[in-house]
Amino acid sequence: MSDTPTPPDAEANLQWGGRFAAGPSAIMQEINASIGFDRKLWRQDIQGSLAHAAMLAKMGIIAPADERDIATGLAAIAADIEAGRFTFDAALEDIHMNIEARLSERIGEAGKRLHTARSRNDQVATDFRLWVRDAIDGLDAQIADAMRALASRAAEHAADPMPGFTHLQTAQPVTFGHHLLAYVEMLARDRGRLADCRRRLNECPLGAAALAGTSFAIDRDATAAALGFYRPAANSLDAVSDRDFALEFLAAAAISAVHLSRLAEEIVIWCSAPFRFIRLSDAYTTGSSIMPQKRNPDAAELVRAKTGRITGALVGLLTVMKGLPLAYAKDMQEDKEPVFDAAAAWALALAALAGMVRDLAPDTARMRIFAASGFATATDLADWLVRVLALPFRTAHHITGRLVARAEAQGVDLAGLTLADMQAEEPRITAAVFSVLTVDASVASRTSYGGTAPANVARQARRWLEALA
Repeated sequence: MSDTPTPPDAEANLQWGGRFAAGPSAIMQEINASIGFDRKLWRQDIQGSLAHAAMLAKMGIIAPADERDIATGLAAIAADIEAGRFTFDAALEDIHMNIEARLSERIGEAGKRLHTARSRNDQVATDFRLWVRDAIDGLDAQIADAMRALASRAAEHAADPMPGFTHLQTAQPVTFGHHLLAYVEMLARDRGRLADCRRRLNECPLGAAALAGTSFAIDRDATAAALGFYRPAANSLDAVSDRDFALEFLAAAAISAVHLSRLAEEIVIWCSAPFRFIRLSDAYTTGSSIMPQKRNPDAAELVRAKTGRITGALVGLLTVMKGLPLAYAKDMQEDKEPVFDAAAAWALALAALAGMVRDLAPDTARMRIFAASGFATATDLADWLVRVLALPFRTAHHITGRLVARAEAQGVDLAGLTLADMQAEEPRITAAVFSVLTVDASVASRTSYGGTAPANVARQARRWLEALA
């Protein structure tokens, strides 16, 4: 690519006024322009400009007629962009100058008055906060939908046992509904983080101007209120240079993506031939170009993979921001693409996950068989020894371990041992012990708050469905 400067051009230098006689080099123009991605902010840019123009007119800084022309012109530009009739010009660098230049073309001098008492620094900070706020509202609704899908399936399977794992080894029986509700709790925390992020970002930078505020008698409370912010940002330096809201949004996205990835991984495992706990329909699987028998859970695998993009976006923006002095620096132009990309990946992952949860067909009979495997009721045996024989738990634990070894040597589960086998390790054991060694007895006994007892699970599923209705 040539680095030859472009010839002087009034339009190319519109944003700089009279300071620069020549246009930027082709390389400078390419690295400097952000219109390729920040055009996503057009709605927020127009929204902010309308509020700013109304405030300027209210304070007597521009004439009411100018404010009316600006509003009419911006409405026409919005219609053009919505209809695909607006041509974005890389020479004008960003969404702000593209819209302002077109506005001045449409309405003349009134359009040139719009930028009074503001800078692109406070303008982009405002636009970006508005965009993230809108994204949060949409993602919050998607998370709630995924939670509804999980809670609904949990209610269906509140009493269906499956193996609970630690270290991916059989630990204790739980119910499928209980397992799904664990993800409802995770997603609820994700919503909480988004709500916290929204609350903290909801301060308005507009009026901070470039970095020091403005000498015009503006009403920052009015613009903040018009744009739905709680208050104006209190420090003009911080207002234009803060990107905490973007970082916090990405942190919330990364944590949520990890939650989605964990469930996606379980779906991949549950679909595999050794497990076969669930089946996904053709809607969420693909085949193989060479192996005709294959049924691949690609949607779940891609949800899992999106986590890399989202966590990468967080690390990328943290790295951009880590060494920047106050106030604004052009490095911050790199803030939007990771946020836009992460938001899109998160939204798609949520949609795919909610779809798979609604689509999956569990094999409850197979889950029940595996729930009893691996001496899953060993803890129930130890608990019985404590409750009935008043043994210290550590003693009961050792006795149970010896009984597990005995059962393993015989190739049976704990319920397959004879009473004589049991009494060889602890003479006071009675036949009543066998009542606690079934899967159903095990899950039914876990009645502590938050436990897997079917009544608990049904109650929690109802609570969530009511809360999310």
